[in-house]
Amino acid sequence: MPREILLGTTSIRIGQGLLAAAGSVARELAPAHRYAIITDSNVGPLYAEKVRGQLEKDRSDTLTIPAGESNKTRETWSRLTDQMLAKRYGRDSAVIALGGGVVGDLAGFVAATFMRGIPVVQIPTTLVAMVDASIGGKTAVDTPAGKNLVGAFHPPTAVLVDPQLLATLPLREMRAGFAEIFKHGVIADDVYLREVASNAPEMLSAGGSASDRMLSLIVRSVEIKADIVSRDEREEGLRKTLNFGHTIGHAIELVSGYSLLHGEAVAIGMALESRLAERIGVARSGTAAMIIKALQSAGLPTDLPPGFEPDAVIEAMKSDKKGVSGRTRFALPLRVGAMAGAETGWTVPVSDDQLREVLA
Repeated sequence: MPREILLGTTSIRIGQGLLAAAGSVARELAPAHRYAIITDSNVGPLYAEKVRGQLEKDRSDTLTIPAGESNKTRETWSRLTDQMLAKRYGRDSAVIALGGGVVGDLAGFVAATFMRGIPVVQIPTTLVAMVDASIGGKTAVDTPAGKNLVGAFHPPTAVLVDPQLLATLPLREMRAGFAEIFKHGVIADDVYLREVASNAPEMLSAGGSASDRMLSLIVRSVEIKADIVSRDEREEGLRKTLNFGHTIGHAIELVSGYSLLHGEAVAIGMALESRLAERIGVARSGTAAMIIKALQSAGLPTDLPPGFEPDAVIEAMKSDKKGVSGRTRFALPLRVGAMAGAETGWTVPVSDDQLREVLA
């Protein structure tokens, strides 16, 4: 039996083989006259027909975008909405987002804005999307100034998490997904962090993605994120803790020209931000070492790549949504399992000089 986690109006269902229930879940939770399946050039050939075959063919279309973060743009959003308009989709339509975080964010934004908002069902196909990107209703596109700067909150009606889809995921993408799992452990559950770190090599080996242990790790990660989002849906306080690793991480992604995967950049961001937390006296001594050891257990990077200039990374942070009054604010750990800043809105202001010391 699949596990169901309710997050406001969203039903999150987690279980092996759930892709086969996509059509029935869409009809149950997002009944629509027509369905637009939005996917990308990597995922579409693998799974799009399996989903469309569960819907009435004359009332569904597959809209495919090129794979990659560089295509999560306003131009792609415009093209998709124009395609739906040309095919005469109306307010009685729904979107099915079939793919990783890029597709989920982009298709969610299409659903949030098309006819002022239509339902969306998220079917994440990467680990990072299963445990993080598909949960919580954040939708957005990137701009040349930075990631996710144009977007909207638009909770999905349903999220279908089928770990069997991870079998086709490249090892590098699987590793990247562990970054968000580790993040949830740092934020809320030190025992979980240690469990994930000890099992990461097994989970990343052949067959590990389809195991019961992987299923339980995904469930716990979704529980942590859903609990935080349920208490702060629009990121006005506690939900900001989920940005741990992302302030530096997003800047590194931008500077790399998105040659680094999101999870790789976030892993580096968590390592550097935990060092920053210790350096400015926010985190307990040894916190950074514990986080870095966990990240390395999954083969994730923990240092700024060679050739990255600290000032370029700091400049890339200037357009980040987390800046207030000219100072960058960070979600930082107090220790593993607990975050700092409860009295200051769950963020801590940091000066450029303090940042530069850590980045150097």
